[in-house]
Amino acid sequence: MEWLEIAVTTPGEWVEAVSNIFIELGTGGVAIEDPALFSLYLQGAEDEVALDPSSLPREPVVKAYLPVDENLDVRVATLKRRLFALAGEDVFNIRTRRVMEEDWARAWRDYYKPVPVGRRLVIKPAWEEYPALPGQVVIEMDPGMAFGSGTHPTTQLCLTLMEDILSGGEVVVDVGTGSGVLTIAAALLGARRVVAIDNDPVAVSAARDNVKLNRVQDKVEVLCNNLLDGVAITADVVVANIVADVIIRLIPQAVGILKPEGLFIASGIIRGRERDVVGALENHGFKIVDRRCRGEWYALVARGGCRP
Repeated sequence: MEWLEIAVTTPGEWVEAVSNIFIELGTGGVAIEDPALFSLYLQGAEDEVALDPSSLPREPVVKAYLPVDENLDVRVATLKRRLFALAGEDVFNIRTRRVMEEDWARAWRDYYKPVPVGRRLVIKPAWEEYPALPGQVVIEMDPGMAFGSGTHPTTQLCLTLMEDILSGGEVVVDVGTGSGVLTIAAALLGARRVVAIDNDPVAVSAARDNVKLNRVQDKVEVLCNNLLDGVAITADVVVANIVADVIIRLIPQAVGILKPEGLFIASGIIRGRERDVVGALENHGFKIVDRRCRGEWYALVARGGCRP
């Protein structure tokens, strides 16, 4: 299958707005290349990382992929119209190229290596050998065409929070699962049941494959669905690693499925939008019980919530 890669170079303050436009166009997710985040990664890297700094973008780049089909021209035109309505034609640099699904999936292997997260978790590419240490929880991943390798700060914030929160036996709902890394982590950390949801069929397929790869299909269900529309379940934890505007839309739905003392983990919140998400959570009866950040990104844990 052929895809159109769209790369939008943008000032940092527009990253989330650009991401929202992509998601509303049905891309299923975005990849963000941020030089500031890479610098933060280098500060915490234990091993030497060989990379020419000149290869990094000077400003953030938001990438997404659209299928090459009869709707492509209309969707690209809509994207450009909405971007230029945000801040004018001179603010964004838009580049496109066509890629084959097989080439994209193969490209992951060039740089995707085992990544330790938190106290026990290790995210390991399926094709890499990794001698696990005693007590480590190893998550095997092959993202393929789906978003979610586990290396982005927002994902790592979620993983460390889940490691602290899950004690075993919980029902967890992962909204916007992407490649399924958070879902698999929840299952391996002891959740009794995990429901993974994404509106992108490519992500759903990748998540199902990764669930099988980690042998947790007996406790995981992966659904192709729009947020929590029509989902009937009672959950201990809802986790959503998506952008702020989508989290805000999700909050009233999360209230409807969470137990009275249930927890809502929200990540993917860029600096400047944290107050908006906190306000929306508090307006629905949630109490913020944990707040963490890495670079420009925030994650929140909220307890409770009042049904309307």
